[in-house]
Amino acid sequence: MDGVLIIDKPENFTSHDVVARLRGILKTKRIGHTGTLDPFATGVLVMLVGRATRLAQFLDKDAKEYEAILRFGFETDTGDRTGSPKSEIQNPKSVSIGEIENVLLEFRGEIEQTPPMYSAKKIGGKKLYELARKGIEVEREPVKVTIYELETIEPQRTQRKSKEETEDQKPKTEDRALRVVCSAGTYIRTLAEDIGRRLRTGAHLAELRRTRAGAFDLSKAVTIEELEAIVAAEKLGDYLISMNKAVAHLPPVVLSEKEIEDTRNGKRLRVETAELADNQTARMIDAAENLIAIGFYKAAEKSVQPKLVLL
Repeated sequence: MDGVLIIDKPENFTSHDVVARLRGILKTKRIGHTGTLDPFATGVLVMLVGRATRLAQFLDKDAKEYEAILRFGFETDTGDRTGSPKSEIQNPKSVSIGEIENVLLEFRGEIEQTPPMYSAKKIGGKKLYELARKGIEVEREPVKVTIYELETIEPQRTQRKSKEETEDQKPKTEDRALRVVCSAGTYIRTLAEDIGRRLRTGAHLAELRRTRAGAFDLSKAVTIEELEAIVAAEKLGDYLISMNKAVAHLPPVVLSEKEIEDTRNGKRLRVETAELADNQTARMIDAAENLIAIGFYKAAEKSVQPKLVLL
């Protein structure tokens, strides 16, 4: 049982919770994932099963796509709705959709972000969120990320109203839904805060749903409950994505029987091709398209050196 499963992560589950549930459902300890989601967030979580756990390094740099609901009016200490307000509610009604659209222009392309304190990033061997929970804030160096697409959309999910709004029925906050396509490592909560600050009103994430991670989107996803039923019906094979398909973005090198044996022994293979660039990563497959290994092409030697042997 080796391959990739796309799980539609439920709200209030950590990524570790999902791993634990899948270990129980699939009866295996070899479960991993290619990128965490915060507990309040939902959507695509790429889960690796069996030997596919070794492919994480070739999948975790893929672009991500999100639908996010930004709540204008105040910031929170976590950057999302689970945190406490950092200030009194400001009046967001002065912010027009035109102003928001103009500001979004400034965030498309390569930008710098300061990692939030409530994140899993490590500084000095400590996860930032562990320090934040102790009330400790440390200096963080900005990182470069890329926003490929950023636009306002109609929200696809029911928006949760703030406690203040439901108490007196007067809209003190305003929600806007965005679609974001970004590089791996982008913090959407930081993007929300930065957009709010640029508009001179506080903002935080009210909802976040990952709709795509690399080539894997919600159309391929199943819920945990659905997976339980799939396994009970012995139909896991219909949903488990093969290791070869999981890395289909890498160019293929088809091996002969002799080359398969050499690859298993870690030998460099002579390959005549003009389709691979120097040091380019390639998937090494057999005639039946089973993934044998991941290798790197060496243009000077016209060869592929296996780096990760899977079969």
